[in-house]
Amino acid sequence: MVDTTSMKAEGFVQEAKGRLKDTVGAISGDAAMQAGGKIDQLGGRAKHEFADLYDANESRLEAVAAFIQERPFVALGIVSLVGLVIGRLFFRKRG
Repeated sequence: MVDTTSMKAEGFVQEAKGRLKDTVGAISGDAAMQAGGKIDQLGGRAKHEFADLYDANESRLEAVAAFIQERPFVALGIVSLVGLVIGRLFFRKRG
């Protein structure tokens, strides 16, 4: 399991470092430092967004798992119906 809280914190720290490098690079005229700062900002933002996405999907998966455990026959019926519909759609008799 992924610790999303620490991942979000790392993302914020990396983004803040990137902003600092970007600003120092702009003031000093160091284009490489400025570019590195922008890359760090994007990386930090990506970590934070991934953590948010993981949280949302993890809660959905937990809800599905709970539904299957609470109502296994209903879940089996739903899966069977979906399989039947997909089978009818893709494997129609040609004739």
